[in-house]
Amino acid sequence: MNPIIFWAVILVVLLGVEMATMNLTTIWFALGAVGALISAAAAPTAELFWLQLLIFLLISCVTMYYTRPLAKRYVNAKRTPTNANRVLEMTGVVREEIDNVDGKGTVYVGGKLWTARSEDGQTVPLDTQVEILRIEGNKLIVLPIQTGEPEAVAAAASETSEGS
Repeated sequence: MNPIIFWAVILVVLLGVEMATMNLTTIWFALGAVGALISAAAAPTAELFWLQLLIFLLISCVTMYYTRPLAKRYVNAKRTPTNANRVLEMTGVVREEIDNVDGKGTVYVGGKLWTARSEDGQTVPLDTQVEILRIEGNKLIVLPIQTGEPEAVAAAASETSEGS
């Protein structure tokens, strides 16, 4: 088979796969095929096929090594978490007391009511603010946010400074 035709067919196939996937999967190999096609056009003898193959591999590997990290960073860089992941690390409010033993509890977060369980297994009372730690199945795993009374915090601070 003529090396020029061979590399042209390889190039067309690789570009076809790239167009079908649109995921930057074969673009580097297509660039390697262009290099091999140019070398086949410069010296169209079958004896130099090993050199064309070496050029193909070299260009493919070098372009993939240097451009893939950039492509991964900039292609789909503005990916926004959707649906459930959006509520992670947000603060919610308990709308039904959370009791892991009884299997009940709901939290209002992100404009929706979610079934919730506490991280430490303790009961979380109504209207408590909670931090959403993770999602297991369709339940939020939450941790109550500790908010002390300002007077109690100040008294505790003064007691520790007097004891020092």
